[in-house]
Amino acid sequence: MILWLLNHLSTFFLGVLLVGGFVALAIGGSVAARRRFPHLAGGDHNEMVGVALGMFGAIYGIILAFVVVTLWTQLENTQTIVATEATDLALVVRSAEVFPPAERARVERAVGDYVHAVVEIQWPLMREGRPSYEATADQTHALYTALQAYEPSGPRSETFYGEAVGRLNDVAAQRRARVTMAETSLPPLLQVLVYGGALVILPLTFLFGLRSLKMQLLFVSAVAGLIGFSLLLVVALDRPFAGELSVSPAPFKDAALAQFWR
Repeated sequence: MILWLLNHLSTFFLGVLLVGGFVALAIGGSVAARRRFPHLAGGDHNEMVGVALGMFGAIYGIILAFVVVTLWTQLENTQTIVATEATDLALVVRSAEVFPPAERARVERAVGDYVHAVVEIQWPLMREGRPSYEATADQTHALYTALQAYEPSGPRSETFYGEAVGRLNDVAAQRRARVTMAETSLPPLLQVLVYGGALVILPLTFLFGLRSLKMQLLFVSAVAGLIGFSLLLVVALDRPFAGELSVSPAPFKDAALAQFWR
């Protein structure tokens, strides 16, 4: 469900739904609570409710901060993995420039096929939450085959050949790391704590009574808006390859790899 929302709705519209929905729920629940229990307006239970809100709010805030920092770090790590994989591919191309024309062309063709497979085949699968190693398995094998078919002669060729092979091994490692990151999401227990905690704290605000209805609605709306924005951040960061804040495949089209997109 989260993947569908991220891939089909803009972050702005998703924010309107989440924040607006929580604010509407807070206003409706607060008005209904005052009508059902008129004595709440007197603030008879404010001391008890304030203690409960403070305790649950502190615990929920710590959990939410931990989740947001973890997801942001995960997004940054994923961006680093993608950039490193693309950089290693570009260095394979650079190292192959000293190869004879036929071997160089074979390596460049294999690299071109790989970057197209990553961007055009594997990336949409990762965006949909269905990452697959098989999507680029043939292209990865072709990269190794292209290098294994060349027998370097002379110290210069051997040096650059060794560099190309080392970088290709790094590409394979980063490819596995990238696909693994595409499979990760917030663990079910943390999802229960994050989303369930919001549904626990919000109803507590209905019990906090203020004589002025406008002031009470302003209070519950502010709390609901803050919770809604926080959950929007969690949803947007939960899947590193989905939504508007997702990791971009742009590194596979830059620098030495740009020649394969002309």
